Amino acid sequence: MRGIEVKNLTKHYKETKALEDVSLTIEYGKIYGLLGRNGAGKSTLVNLISNRIFPTSGEIFIDGEPSIENDDVLRKVFTMSEHNLLPVDRRFKDAVKLVKIFYPELDEEYALSLAKKFDLDIKKKLIGLSTGYSSIAKLIIALASGADYVFFDEPVLGLDPNHRELFYKELIERYTETGSTFIISTHLIDECANLIEKAIIIDKGRVVTAEDTEAIMAGSFTVTGPAELVDKYIAGKQVLGSDTIGGIKSAYIKGAPENVPQGLEVSKASLQSLFIQMTND
Repeated sequence: MRGIEVKNLTKHYKETKALEDVSLTIEYGKIYGLLGRNGAGKSTLVNLISNRIFPTSGEIFIDGEPSIENDDVLRKVFTMSEHNLLPVDRRFKDAVKLVKIFYPELDEEYALSLAKKFDLDIKKKLIGLSTGYSSIAKLIIALASGADYVFFDEPVLGLDPNHRELFYKELIERYTETGSTFIISTHLIDECANLIEKAIIIDKGRVVTAEDTEAIMAGSFTVTGPAELVDKYIAGKQVLGSDTIGGIKSAYIKGAPENVPQGLEVSKASLQSLFIQMTND
């Protein structure tokens, strides 16, 4: 079976429980969104899968094989992290050659073509790049890595709107060409919601939900109107959460809208609004 399987994964740092008994499956050939608030455990999960840290307990399998200290299996996983792990004293094109030692399927020609599209100076040392272009260098190598499972941890940090749009476009094209799995961990949920086929939402070290994005959004709706009228309508319903501004209230409800009274407006809940309600205390 192709995919990443996480079984009862726990990671503790002394008194801090970063992850607690997490089990999930990341299918091959999908685009995932890994969503969670700061400190929810997203980066810990990614680092465990990438074998950068070791679990307190639990198991990780990649394409059916245990991943811990298994270099042959770990070559299938590439992680672009928020922190720069590339050799900053090297030029971009030299960094590409170094990464290719561990990832022999890395496409150097494609990486250089992306550098041209992003206007990245390949002769400049990485340490001399701006925050935005440092992120671009990491993005390009991740896209070109040839890995079956590519993780992007806050991929558009420091990127301007044009470069963010170009990244999303190239991600879709690369996904179409390779069929690899791409996992995007980001706070800019609305910006990439249309790319995400499956969403994994983590809160306080536990998985809240892991299912098709369409299923998450189709199973809920938003109702907005005068607070008194909204409260009357949502009585007895499964309410995920609500927001009130002045006398106007919006409620996020699980299920399908039925018998909505005049004076209330029904709309489709966005992935970001549902995420906020699912992870609110």
